[in-house]
Amino acid sequence: MTPAPHQRMILGDCRLVLPEVLKSAHDPVLVSDPPFNIGYHYDSHDDTMPHDDYHAMLADLFASHPHVLIHYPEALHEHSRTIGRTPERVVSWCYNSNTPRQHRDIPFYGIKPDLRRVGQPYKNPTDKRVMRLMAAGKSARLYDWWDVNQVKNVSAEKTDHPCQMPLEVMYRVVGVLPPHVVIVDPFAGSGTTGVACRVWNRDFVGIEIDPKYHAIAEQRIATTTVKEELF
Repeated sequence: MTPAPHQRMILGDCRLVLPEVLKSAHDPVLVSDPPFNIGYHYDSHDDTMPHDDYHAMLADLFASHPHVLIHYPEALHEHSRTIGRTPERVVSWCYNSNTPRQHRDIPFYGIKPDLRRVGQPYKNPTDKRVMRLMAAGKSARLYDWWDVNQVKNVSAEKTDHPCQMPLEVMYRVVGVLPPHVVIVDPFAGSGTTGVACRVWNRDFVGIEIDPKYHAIAEQRIATTTVKEELF
């Protein structure tokens, strides 16, 4: 009998904790929105590491396993160069905000996403053929361009984390991965990856160094309903 999926959070430094987690996880895939090293204020992490040290850290943590990173394109190009590997697929997450940057990329290293696993509304719902598909309960497959708003101070899902990921983005990332893998987030933050795994009923291990964010993540995951209709 296949054991029921479960989600858990670990309080600790991923540079120390992650190796043991990966030893015990069956088919782990690392999925993370890591610190961007651009000067965000975190209570327990210095987001101004020297450039080479930062990319060496990402390589040490992620390079040996299939992984999905959410970052700005320039940093991801550097990551690919550092680990000597190109992604299997890249998705762009776009958002309308009053900031100079309007999108981040989501590359899938060492694992191919199946964008047919997650549906989205059809773009031409008045088309007769599409109307028949919708009447049959079908939806369009995901494409490689995701238009999802950022979590802002007025967002219903906003927590005290300074750079929280939108649940819809992580819902899509988790949903396009194979259902049998264990998803591990070394920089779990407010726990959005874990919440998405809870919705999909997937195995998840999150690591967070900050006690405040760790508590937020645990509470969010514990109070999320499996297969909750979110979007």
